[in-house]
Amino acid sequence: MLVSRAEALEQLRCPRTLLPLRRNGPDELVTAAGDHGGPYRYPVVRDLPILIDFESSVLDERETVARSAHSPVPRRAYRGPVAAVQRLVGPPNPASAGNIRQLIERVKRSSAEPRVLVIGGGIVGDGTQALYVDAAIKLLAFDIYGTPNVQFVADAHRIPVPDETFDGVIIQAVLQVVLQPAAVVAEIIRVLKPGGMVYAESSFLQHVTEGAYDFTRFTVSGHRYLFRDFELLATGVTGGAGVQLMWSLDYFARSLFRSRAAGKAVKTLFFWLRLVDRIIPDRFAVDAASGAYFLGHKSAAPLGPKDIVAFYRGAQT
Repeated sequence: MLVSRAEALEQLRCPRTLLPLRRNGPDELVTAAGDHGGPYRYPVVRDLPILIDFESSVLDERETVARSAHSPVPRRAYRGPVAAVQRLVGPPNPASAGNIRQLIERVKRSSAEPRVLVIGGGIVGDGTQALYVDAAIKLLAFDIYGTPNVQFVADAHRIPVPDETFDGVIIQAVLQVVLQPAAVVAEIIRVLKPGGMVYAESSFLQHVTEGAYDFTRFTVSGHRYLFRDFELLATGVTGGAGVQLMWSLDYFARSLFRSRAAGKAVKTLFFWLRLVDRIIPDRFAVDAASGAYFLGHKSAAPLGPKDIVAFYRGAQT
């Protein structure tokens, strides 16, 4: 369950130095001057601390404050019949809820008061609902924009919390929209306790969705190697060749007709393609996946370069 913003603030640190922060009036947090320089100052907008080192981020401080920490990318709220169509063409991934249930069970066994961090929590992610209603879980969430689902705004390249704070981290549909995915995973390793859990989902054969903030894609093997410092518990695809073909038809139509609505109409006509994924064997799905998932726990024995070649799960063997 999400902790209050006041409780979350007690755990937050300066993203540059990891020094504690203190209130300097209602609209600012500040660090004390010290060996790391400073003091560093961070704005508070709509009761949300903006804990970003803007000198090393793709985000701009003036723009972030001017838009009151709202998303730099337009986000549509689907309602009524449109929401029903959206569920038809983009149903929940069945693997997500099961993997997150496993993460919850494991963090509860490892700690009497487990703490879980959601990176990219502006929107409640697919299959994560159990985290938000479980009173035993102390949940913190952030994104690069503010919503009622987050307690602070931050850039995942520099997570503003101390080392070894969390028992689990969830990061869905984020690694493809950060500039340096390996640096973000290094931060996940830093903030996780020994043996801490991670669950990640990232895009593979999927088109640009976040405009100027969209950078990278991962094969299932590439995604696994990104998390090479974690022991594997589960991995697979979040959507197979059918889902991937739906995406391609959507973007083909919107490109041909210069119309997002045309793309969505074509995608709706071909919603049944996602059902075909049920009969495609996993090893063929791996090579044509829309996305990949990974569930694992922090390990002292990283996966090596030769190990990742042996790991390949696709049909090209």
